[in-house]
Amino acid sequence: MMTAIVIIVVSGALIAGAIWGIYGSLSKQLEGFLVALAGGALLVSALLELINPALEENSVPITLAAVFTGAVTFTVLDYWVKEKWGSDGGGGLLAAITLDGIPENLALGVALISAGPASVAALSGSILLSNLPEAAGGAKEMAENQHSKKKIFFLWVFTAVILSASALLGHYLLTDVPSEYLNYIKCFAGGAVVGSLALEVFPKAFKDDKYWTGLATAIGLVLALYLNTLGE
Repeated sequence: MMTAIVIIVVSGALIAGAIWGIYGSLSKQLEGFLVALAGGALLVSALLELINPALEENSVPITLAAVFTGAVTFTVLDYWVKEKWGSDGGGGLLAAITLDGIPENLALGVALISAGPASVAALSGSILLSNLPEAAGGAKEMAENQHSKKKIFFLWVFTAVILSASALLGHYLLTDVPSEYLNYIKCFAGGAVVGSLALEVFPKAFKDDKYWTGLATAIGLVLALYLNTLGE
């Protein structure tokens, strides 16, 4: 039951954010502030939840290579979305959420196998904190670029379904996979997060909200750090 609830809440944040971005009132300043807040939460998630366990338990060179591979993969995908697909239009943020979200949600599904409620809250809370504003910002950009609102909505619903499926796969199919390999999957996700922060999240936040971006990032970071202490 807890597995289903956590997955629904985390992935549902994407749908709620998309609805807010498409149909709600979201100023550029507020959008930038929320995206920066999400970036701060993702910093904590990437370093503490995704990368650090492998640094402590796995081969350091392979761990760092996995992080770098994740960043390179996201960079190439982001380039393809923007340059080959025609325009940004929120596609970059959608790519960011999908690429780092799949292994991230796999990790969430694995965490649900044996972790207590407090530990699960740390990872799921960080993911939720980042999904809601990122989805709102990405969907709003797509709507502003005259894409069909109905098409945008179902695209984000489809993304939420993919991420939910990833979490379920992690929970039910990766139970017996050695933690060493799971850690490398998380590191790939961490590298993708780093790439998304540099290319999508912080540049967009600063463009929309200027110097409030620093404060919003710190707020997101502090909130995610607090959530992380709940798992200790």
